[in-house]
Amino acid sequence: MATTPASEGGRTAIIAGGGLLPVEIAKGLAAIGQPPFVIIAKGEVEDPAILKAYPHVELDLEQVGKVRPLLKQQGISRVVLAGTIARRPRIGSFRPILPLLPLVPRFIAALASGDDALLRTVIGYIEAAGVKVIGAHEILPDLLVGEGVHTAKKPSKDDLKNIAAAFAAAKAIGELDIGQAAVAIGGRTVALEGIEGTDGLLERVAALRGHGRLAGRAGGVLVKCAKPGQELRADLPGIGVDTVEGAHKAGLNGIAVEAERALGLGFGELIARADALGLFVIGLPKAGET
Repeated sequence: MATTPASEGGRTAIIAGGGLLPVEIAKGLAAIGQPPFVIIAKGEVEDPAILKAYPHVELDLEQVGKVRPLLKQQGISRVVLAGTIARRPRIGSFRPILPLLPLVPRFIAALASGDDALLRTVIGYIEAAGVKVIGAHEILPDLLVGEGVHTAKKPSKDDLKNIAAAFAAAKAIGELDIGQAAVAIGGRTVALEGIEGTDGLLERVAALRGHGRLAGRAGGVLVKCAKPGQELRADLPGIGVDTVEGAHKAGLNGIAVEAERALGLGFGELIARADALGLFVIGLPKAGET
């Protein structure tokens, strides 16, 4: 576990969305004697009661203007953006405070430009107040998936062809800020991640198994990787037990992620489940490396 938070002064805040990541970070910080202050994105966290065990506040997405005053009030020196946000703020319901008014056009432009632009705008807004934004992996580096095969099962030659096809496709849609994942079957990409996320992608592949060119084809691979130019302090691709379950239901042989640029949530349980279901999990060399 990283010692950076413990070695610096001040407190750490988590701006928490959905998924397991905010909970993992909160538990990690509490374990080193630094329970976090949690800003819960209202309506985005599946089980807010877990995070409400820590000092917290719950805000609508449209209340972003309250974030910086809260950070100052709580003596926060570091912020982690963690978890998924299923919806985007509604401009018509936006509630800026006076100091935020000059930034409203920038937020509106970022909303129109895509997730990366919005994340960079939020990070800039926070850091302009003298608060450092750090990545989840800087607190819990063990969350990063390392290079190599982590399961008993290893990818076959056909799996490696699927990995290459899906990796190229995932990088291509990442360049367009569309998604971070792709599925390849029979050496060709058959599905790309969109707004529905990885779980939705896998459900779509499962539904397509009996249709057209996929009918009768077995196997296939899910690949997740960071977008080109990814803001590594937020929105790193991640996999968990649910990803393994979804890949199995979709009839895939395994999952590949970009090593050191993807998070494995509940990694021990994830690998145990993959072994039980006969799937492989592999960390690929980062793009441009061999």
